[in-house]
Amino acid sequence: MSRIPDSTIAEIRSRADIVGLIGRYVELKQAGRNWRGLCPFHNEKTPSFNVSPDRQIFHCFGCQEGGDVIAFLIKHSGLSFPEAARQLASELGIVVPEEREGAGEAGLTTRIFEANEIAQTLYREALREPDGKLARNYLLSRGFDGRLADEFGIGYAPSRWDAVAARLREKRIPAEIGMKAGLLVDRKSGSGHYDRLRGRLTFPIRDVRGRVVGFGGRALEADQDPKYLNTPETPVFLKRQAFYGLPDALESIRRAGRVVICEGYFDRIAFARAGLCEALATCGTALTPEHGVALRRRTREVVLVFDGDRAGQAATEKGLAVLLPHGLRVRAATIPGGLDPDDYLNKEGADALRRLVDEAPDALEQTIRNAVRHGIATPDQKADVVAHVAPLVARVADVVSRDEYARRLALAIDAAPAAVAAVVRDAARNASQTPQVDGAALGLERERRDEPEDRQLRELARICLQRPRLIGDEIALQIEELVPLGAWKAIISELLSAGQQGELTAAEGGGVDPFAVEPRLDDDARRRLREIAVDDTPIDAERSAEQVLSDLITWFQERRLSAREHELTRKLRISNEGYEDLLAQKDAALRERRARLGVRKNESGQASGSAHATHRSEGLE
Repeated sequence: MSRIPDSTIAEIRSRADIVGLIGRYVELKQAGRNWRGLCPFHNEKTPSFNVSPDRQIFHCFGCQEGGDVIAFLIKHSGLSFPEAARQLASELGIVVPEEREGAGEAGLTTRIFEANEIAQTLYREALREPDGKLARNYLLSRGFDGRLADEFGIGYAPSRWDAVAARLREKRIPAEIGMKAGLLVDRKSGSGHYDRLRGRLTFPIRDVRGRVVGFGGRALEADQDPKYLNTPETPVFLKRQAFYGLPDALESIRRAGRVVICEGYFDRIAFARAGLCEALATCGTALTPEHGVALRRRTREVVLVFDGDRAGQAATEKGLAVLLPHGLRVRAATIPGGLDPDDYLNKEGADALRRLVDEAPDALEQTIRNAVRHGIATPDQKADVVAHVAPLVARVADVVSRDEYARRLALAIDAAPAAVAAVVRDAARNASQTPQVDGAALGLERERRDEPEDRQLRELARICLQRPRLIGDEIALQIEELVPLGAWKAIISELLSAGQQGELTAAEGGGVDPFAVEPRLDDDARRRLREIAVDDTPIDAERSAEQVLSDLITWFQERRLSAREHELTRKLRISNEGYEDLLAQKDAALRERRARLGVRKNESGQASGSAHATHRSEGLE
């Protein structure tokens, strides 16, 4: 990369708006001639991070970090000096020397961003073309016209196999860059590459600077699984840090003094359509500590929007466990009637959706009320409630607030405040870095580790860990589509990625190096990874690893078909419209299931017994 002249650097520094730039990442408030906020480089409760627009510098009196606008980008975003300078120059319209060949890692990220922008342009064009009619009709059915699609950058990934691949070739972007960007997949048989997203509605996922880092794809056909498919993690797309809705939400977050956190792309768009532009959505993952850090830099209040069922309660509690240690004040809004925000907006209107958010109750108090509903008639029941809620109360960062929640918990169960406070103090001392929310004692929703699906996921993860060479790109893509969201999905996805990138151990057999994967997982997933890493029992004493892998894939295919049948049956029971269409869909699903079962029976007849078929169908009914 060519050296940037000193005169160009000086021009960048003088023309950049340091308050505006840092304000994208940090909630700043004016204090005299300077601006002040919480330091993004260390945890603090009292703002000590200062920005001087007069001198175009920043300085933190807590950790002593400081510098100019380029230094901030380097420290905050992990950019090299040339990349940070060029990014700012591009925003300011300043011309700097172009990159030369061999630019290294900085050049790689630049090319990935370029490939993503090319794909986004293609997807937007395809939405308007004849092949995009299905996508346009789907958007119209959800109340979207062309203006809304343009506003949110929604596009369409053509159904053919090489639309993006061909466009990248046309723009002289190597296929290797397309693969590193997650846009392309290497063909297992033969040469060449094919598009990862095909026949799907697309949503661009951007970073705080507005650059496309990845894509979410929404299925349009009934037989497309999964319903939502993201591009994988890349050097510029880290799901544990990414939010859908950036950078459009930043100014609204500053004005509203809060963030609304939801689960899906259409959910985030629904809030924005209702005037709640401070909404953000996670990208195929639960909230992580990295999300918590990013949110705390910009606001003090978070409103979580999840379903009102047990799974929604569990998601709220897990969100509390992540967010409370960062000093965030968390409220929880519940959409009534089991609707998602988009459906509720279309049914009840923008004012009703805004009221749900504005009137959302305190999430921790709501958790206390939910726990108490399971009974406090006996001493043991009261102890169970305290044991369940105390770990969350212990995560409250502010001491005064923590003591008040402990007092309210004691009041709710009619117990001695001193006794409850003692349990909270013990929980605070014993708290892990990311405590796990366990609702077993109260019958609340939790993941049961002994369920058939969990056992199948564990075995699949073991194969991905121990035998990565068995899994080609086609099988890996199939696994990614079949495995449900959760901790095992995160583990399996990272193991597949590590195997493809050659992050293997030097030991005999060349399994995936678990230490290469661990840093990319949360605490729960890391613990599970360690469990399977130390498990030296044979994967199966009677079958080869290849057969076990094939059987596991078959099991998840049948699981998916069964779930689809149950969903269609449910719709048939409650729907007064489209009955014949639903009946036809169920009939097609049953035929597909019978066909698969017929194939499986034929395979089982050639095997050494019926035990294998029993293993594969376990838990499907």
